[in-house]
Amino acid sequence: MADEAKAKGNAAFSSGDFNAAIKHFTEAINLAPTNHVLYSNRSAAYASLHQYDAALSDAKKTVELKPDWSKGYSRLGAAHLGLHQYQDAISAYKKGLEIDPNNEALKSGLADAQSASAASRSRAAPPPSPFGDAFQGPEMWTKLTADPTTRLYLQQPDFVKAMQDIQKNPNKLSEHLKDQRVMQALGVLLNVKFKAHGAGDDMDIPEADSPPTPQPSQPAKENVRKPDPETEPEPMEISEEEKDKKEKKEKALKEKEAGNAAYKKKEFKTAIQHYTTAMELDDGDISYITNRAAVYLEMGKFEDCIKDCDKAVERGRELRADNKMIARALTRKGTALLKMAKCSKDYELAIETFQKALTEHRNPDTLKKLNEAEKAKKDLEQQEYFDPKLADEEREKGNEFFKVSRGTKKELFLTDQINFACQAYSNRAACYTKLGAMPEGLKDAEKCIELDPTFSKGYTRKGAIQFFMKEYDKALETYQEGLKHDPNNQELLDGVRRCVEQINKASRGDFTPEELKERQAKAMQDPVMRQVLIDFQENPKAAQEHTKNPMVMNKIQKLVTAGTK
Repeated sequence: MADEAKAKGNAAFSSGDFNAAIKHFTEAINLAPTNHVLYSNRSAAYASLHQYDAALSDAKKTVELKPDWSKGYSRLGAAHLGLHQYQDAISAYKKGLEIDPNNEALKSGLADAQSASAASRSRAAPPPSPFGDAFQGPEMWTKLTADPTTRLYLQQPDFVKAMQDIQKNPNKLSEHLKDQRVMQALGVLLNVKFKAHGAGDDMDIPEADSPPTPQPSQPAKENVRKPDPETEPEPMEISEEEKDKKEKKEKALKEKEAGNAAYKKKEFKTAIQHYTTAMELDDGDISYITNRAAVYLEMGKFEDCIKDCDKAVERGRELRADNKMIARALTRKGTALLKMAKCSKDYELAIETFQKALTEHRNPDTLKKLNEAEKAKKDLEQQEYFDPKLADEEREKGNEFFKVSRGTKKELFLTDQINFACQAYSNRAACYTKLGAMPEGLKDAEKCIELDPTFSKGYTRKGAIQFFMKEYDKALETYQEGLKHDPNNQELLDGVRRCVEQINKASRGDFTPEELKERQAKAMQDPVMRQVLIDFQENPKAAQEHTKNPMVMNKIQKLVTAGTK
């Protein structure tokens, strides 16, 4: 009975119903109070609901019952981290790593706890600008150069300095809101355009064939500040150890340059030798490792590429390297996995790796590769469903079932005949699905459920059809309804997982350019957002008030997301 309650809890947890999961795990604990796994699972459910006090209590019980189980310390660390008890979290993760030194979850948790602890000790920073993401990375300068108006502004030193200041500290945007050149640049970065003051509707989606061409304002000559002359720093004495370290770094950079030159000439073995030497001379720069991984990728040695990428991520975490470097290593690993998946037909690991890379740094190339992997997976699934040969087989099965069922119509309400009819509708629904006739297949699947609400196949047929119609919320409800009757059905559990992945993808904002354009147009039709952007241009004081409104901030973030893709 405890195992049955645990299985129901696991199913509820997988479907995202954490309250139900807690209920089932509690029932299982009452039946088996010394089972440490049950407390661990309930702790995870509590943590998912941000009820960290309860999660901490269960995590402590887990460790008490099974002190040599590393996962218990992972739960303990997560609960402490949720309660902002960073030192306790660090201690818990370290104890877990003493038991299982190679546990990736514990390593990742420890890194998060240490990072959070360091951040908590630093002076509190002012609230971030809602438009901060629009000014990040080299993409900002690319967009400003591509626009004919802002391209002229880039020849004005005071404008360039203002944009550099904002890029370093987005909160300084409020200091430049009265500068129409800065507002014009903001419009370019968000992919919206500002008209002159008092010109009626101030915002609109820019047309590709008619970019705005306002005349740039020329700064007064006296405002142009000449750069200060560079002064020669006084020579400083350095130790022999520092001198040796510096020489090794210089040699490593030369080896890297030689490796890059060999790579361009496609002399891959030579390139690998140079990058390896650079790694040996300087282990404080993971670019040597990622460069060697790129060579292995080009040579088709995907497993060697993956090993180097894993090594780069691990070393990068130790060195607190730039997130962009970590993301580059993960993207390269994902690319290798994607190429391997074209033979193995298993795209899950590649998709997961690209998603991890995006959490480190949102790079357009990584997002493009993620979309490519997800599309390949979807095409494979559709190919498996729309197989003409399988469709013919299912059609024949359906015909045979209906021939028999018509002859026994009078006895349809007998249990065995109802089961027989359910199977007939289920097979015909599968046939319609493989032929791409989704509405007809949906009707048969619903009829199947109507005849026998406990027949699991009816729910899997209906859920699959709704999934391919991109009705992910409806499909999730269908799979969850089926799990109420058959909690351990693997097809239903897999269906829930696929739906949750698609729903999470939407929540992350991973959309195609067409979808982003549609979202952006919809956002600009919102009268609240139009007024907010007008205030940012004309009334800085009112604009600051807008940033205090959670609803407005959410809409601003959506607009920034759409504009910076």
